[in-house]
Amino acid sequence: MIVRIELLQKTDGLDSEEFSRRWLARPAELAAQLPGLLRHEQNHVIDHAQRGIDYQRGPEQPDGISMFWFDDEAAMLAAFASDAGRALAEAMANCCGSRRVLTIDQIEVITPATDRPRIKRMSTLRRRADQSPNLFRHEWRDEHARLVKRIGGVRGYRQNHVLAREAPVGQPVDHAVWPIDGIVELWFDDAAGLDAAFASPQGATLMMHAREFIAEITTFLVERHVVV
Repeated sequence: MIVRIELLQKTDGLDSEEFSRRWLARPAELAAQLPGLLRHEQNHVIDHAQRGIDYQRGPEQPDGISMFWFDDEAAMLAAFASDAGRALAEAMANCCGSRRVLTIDQIEVITPATDRPRIKRMSTLRRRADQSPNLFRHEWRDEHARLVKRIGGVRGYRQNHVLAREAPVGQPVDHAVWPIDGIVELWFDDAAGLDAAFASPQGATLMMHAREFIAEITTFLVERHVVV
């Protein structure tokens, strides 16, 4: 399975409410028609605060984070080259001033709980300059995942490892142009649960380990909408 993540900036002059309304309308309808699409979620950013942690923050300020799941890269490329994919791109221009794309290898460490509403925090990560992509991936996938599992109150945890970047959409770039190495998805019962998780001894140990391989963690609270 492969995941396409788009970081979206709303069109100049749109407020957050109008951006969300437009994004949930025609683009959602067209996205659901993409051939080969397995799942699609919209994550509407509602808070850009550095929630739960005291850490160097990067420059990312998205208004929305879109996620598309496919069986493989060929299916993903075919979907966005289709009539529905081209129509979707045109519809997105009605609400987005810019779109940047990450191709992702996703690891679901803790399956998100769905028995009641949760809050979701997403974060972009940039690795330390002394960490190669392979070292970064090893530390995050293995040791960091193990430490997250020890924290109480975490109701879901996904790692999204970056394989390729387009900035803007359709223009491949390397790490030097867009230095982002991963996106984190974390679920909690509520904001108090988020704060308590990172304030715990286990949370402190987790962030000590983060400093060994992560240069920046930039967090957002999002409102999640499942389209497909």
